[in-house]
Amino acid sequence: MSGNTDGKAPVKPPYLASDPELFARNLARAIEEGGRALAAFLKPRDSGESPATELAEQSQEVLRTIGRVGEYWASDPSRLIEAQTRLWGNYLSIWSGALRRASGEEPEHRIEPRAGDRRFGDPEWSENPIFDSLKQLYLATSRWMEELVDEAEGLDPATRHKARFYIDQINNALAPTNFALTNPEVLRETASTNAENLARGMRMLADDIEAGKGGLRIRHSDHTQFRVGHNLATTPGKVIDQNEICQIIQYQPTTEKVLKRPLLIVPPWINKFYVLDLTPEKSLIRWAIGQGHTVFVISWVNPDERHAGKSFDHYMDEGILHALDVIERATRERKVNAVGYCVGGTLLAIALAFAAAAGDDRIASATFLTTQIDFEHAGDLKVFADPERIDAVEARMRKAGYLEGGKMATAFNLLRSNELIWPYVVNNYLKGKEPFPFDLLYWNADATRMPAANHSFYLRSCYLENRLSRGEMEVGGRRLDLREVTIPIYSLATREDHIAPARSVFLGCRAFGGPVRFVLAGSGHIAGVVNPPDRRKYQYWTGGEPVGDYDEWLARAEEHPGSWWPDWQAWIEGLDDARVRRRRPGGGKLKPIEDAPGSYVQVRA
Repeated sequence: MSGNTDGKAPVKPPYLASDPELFARNLARAIEEGGRALAAFLKPRDSGESPATELAEQSQEVLRTIGRVGEYWASDPSRLIEAQTRLWGNYLSIWSGALRRASGEEPEHRIEPRAGDRRFGDPEWSENPIFDSLKQLYLATSRWMEELVDEAEGLDPATRHKARFYIDQINNALAPTNFALTNPEVLRETASTNAENLARGMRMLADDIEAGKGGLRIRHSDHTQFRVGHNLATTPGKVIDQNEICQIIQYQPTTEKVLKRPLLIVPPWINKFYVLDLTPEKSLIRWAIGQGHTVFVISWVNPDERHAGKSFDHYMDEGILHALDVIERATRERKVNAVGYCVGGTLLAIALAFAAAAGDDRIASATFLTTQIDFEHAGDLKVFADPERIDAVEARMRKAGYLEGGKMATAFNLLRSNELIWPYVVNNYLKGKEPFPFDLLYWNADATRMPAANHSFYLRSCYLENRLSRGEMEVGGRRLDLREVTIPIYSLATREDHIAPARSVFLGCRAFGGPVRFVLAGSGHIAGVVNPPDRRKYQYWTGGEPVGDYDEWLARAEEHPGSWWPDWQAWIEGLDDARVRRRRPGGGKLKPIEDAPGSYVQVRA
């Protein structure tokens, strides 16, 4: 006789598959696809295309750094016992709390995720005693590991910084949300689909490892929904000149009168320029054209072994200085306003110092978007720029002539692994769901390679030796002194930037010899810059020249709602608002080569 006496159908447990036979078949498919993923991972290593020594070297570096922390705690038995007692005390408190909760009482001690941690948003992490205890055990352990690094004495700042970064990566990777058997959302998905999610996920994992040629190229967006030149980078314009380093694009004007001074945009070559021209609604380039700028953009080549010897000298000479020549021919105007974004801004600063030393006054104002000039506080990217890591990178670049685009993409993703890595591992490979179409993440995955000479110079002269701000850098046969750069400067930092930290950008402003307007925008390295006024998102702060301490500047700064774009436009027009008749691409002097966005940006790594 059935135990269900109320006439209702029995409720299926949430983690129980409804069709055991189908579940078994899907699980077999998942195992088969997992084998394909393993084969794709091993193939280049077995053939010698991607030596296993690279992973071993990275692991040794992590173990060596964390070992320095372990040496401090192991050197004193009482200190080690105290640390272990602290951890076990947290475990006992969690166990005691679980028992109190089982008896209907509220626990006295609870460990909760930090503000902004979205990993444990599912109600089961709080309502289910098992998952709640698992969450607290993880949080207690990860915070204990962080404390071991923070409290270890005798570590130099660089070692402590690296150790904390590595510990954070380990903690992020070992979160219970990243494993099928300890994630309630994945368990429910597995039960409701009879493990179809795992079969789909392992297929995507195998595809992504094959696409990464033995490395994992995580898909962040549905790449089938985007195409550069069709629904991305669609602002009308023409490529009016090109060389081995770059194409020069001039955009079609949309106003009858335009500012007399043309605008040259120098994007980073670490990524492609169309982050500033994603869609019509998000395009800084299109917006600037609408404000009356004659916009020129450098579209950098996606380099290969032929560009191995191209250095910063070449990128400055054949990039920025060449673009100034092209602009003068196309517009008959010598004076320009220049904008540099990220490492494109670093190159622009170098070009300004070089031009000042050479008596070249064609750049009348400079705007730096999330640009580092001083690299003393360059953030977590410095983890990848110690002498040993640079030596290893240079050894790889000598073989190929360039650094693979995926290497830089991985480094950037690790800076925000809980946003750019692990959520996609869970969504794609455990839940078996395709990511949503997202233009910004499609761009983020459209990586570019780094020429060997250029990238080596950048890592050593900027991140490792910080030569630019110290006046010790030499480019083009000249020693560079930014104090000789006296033109007006607009410097934008973003408050949550992991690549060019706001404190670092603020400090770099002091290197120049002229007036600097420092502005701080909300959000991060990309979203804080690509923030059209119509969207009414985020905010920005102004507070006078960047002098004194960054925190003190921020405390007295005035907050403004919305985008910084109109503030920048007012600053530009305040320097020179003279206008002339609109100019067509090439100006009749240069014959257009092809339509924007050009062919260089179409080359994929």
